[in-house]
Amino acid sequence: MSVIGWIVLGLIAGFIASKIVNESGQGMLMDIVLGIVGAIVGGLVFSFFGAAGVTGFNIWSLIVAVIGSIIVLWLYHTMTGRRAL
Repeated sequence: MSVIGWIVLGLIAGFIASKIVNESGQGMLMDIVLGIVGAIVGGLVFSFFGAAGVTGFNIWSLIVAVIGSIIVLWLYHTMTGRRAL
């Protein structure tokens, strides 16, 4: 996937995860970073369990990235002491 594809996927995944976890977005830049990191974390978690991780710009990759972003956002809120879930 190209850099632009990662940014777009990261933005979408980070935005969705932010809305699921705390109902207010983290801001566009934070959503992009969160989504990209979440895609990496989600890919690693899914690979650990034997499933495919991020496979390109498709629905499966978006689901993996959103789940990874939720994990990253939950950890972020836990470390900063903010309310999560």
